[in-house]
Amino acid sequence: MKRNNLSERTRMPKSKKKNVSPSALHLALPATSANLGPAFDAAALAMDLYIAVDARPSASFSIRATGRDEAICQALEDHLILTTYREVLESQGEKIIPLSLSIKNDIPIGKGCGSSAAARLAGIALASHFGGLRWSDAQIIGEASRREHHPDNASACWMGGLTVARMPSEGEAQVVCIRPKGKWPLLLAIPDQALSTEEARRVLPAQYSRADTVANIQNSMLLLATFTEGRRELLSSALQDRIHQPYRAPLCPLLPGLQELTGKRGVLGVALSGAGPAVIVFLDPESSAQKTRKSVASHLASHGLRAELLLTSITLRGARRGTTHSR
Repeated sequence: MKRNNLSERTRMPKSKKKNVSPSALHLALPATSANLGPAFDAAALAMDLYIAVDARPSASFSIRATGRDEAICQALEDHLILTTYREVLESQGEKIIPLSLSIKNDIPIGKGCGSSAAARLAGIALASHFGGLRWSDAQIIGEASRREHHPDNASACWMGGLTVARMPSEGEAQVVCIRPKGKWPLLLAIPDQALSTEEARRVLPAQYSRADTVANIQNSMLLLATFTEGRRELLSSALQDRIHQPYRAPLCPLLPGLQELTGKRGVLGVALSGAGPAVIVFLDPESSAQKTRKSVASHLASHGLRAELLLTSITLRGARRGTTHSR
């Protein structure tokens, strides 16, 4: 287990203006799946699907986008990356430098795959870079977590792997990054319709019973042990949840449909991906992923359900940055 105590990292002061200025920044940020059953607002994993952003100073703001959800990615108005970029620079009293963005996106937007966390992190990273803020990882994750109102997606996206995160009332995010033991192939089931996090949270109760709370604490601890010890046989039990999935299931019909496959046809466990409506399926690495995918597709069709099925995996690499400079 690799521990990253971000709260202990020192803040990096702003540097004095130099004759060498950054002229471009390349970012690659992974999709994430949060909650993972019982670990509501506490854990997430990074997946091998990315949004790549190339940014350069320009006379005016512009965006060129390719890939998934191209229309959303290239709409200048209310663009989450640029809105975050502007807001961070304004809050720090820094000049807003217009940027030309080139975006290649593979992350489903509005489907529970961490698209908003990736976009906010991209905007914060751009502000830190072009505004000369030189923020630390803790500051970047903390800012994204406050904007997301939970730290799980932001921590996994920025750090990679499986993360357990806490956002205290004061101070920076506290994050532990875990390297899961063994292989954990994934199948992401993505429906056509989107679901906003706000709508998915509205169906949750204001209070929970002691029994439900204790069950989720136990299952969350078991889930952590499952990944750190590579105990695949425990996953189906560890993914059981009483806090959010039962209430969100009516909004996410793929979930109950796919949960029927747990323990069958190469499926180790099933969980809602984030707030949904996408569902993450943990596959048995000793079975053929392609055959399991076909079985899942057949099962969904027999239940009158439709979904795009993407084979992916947990990525241990978080956000990546590359720069070029000009004098």
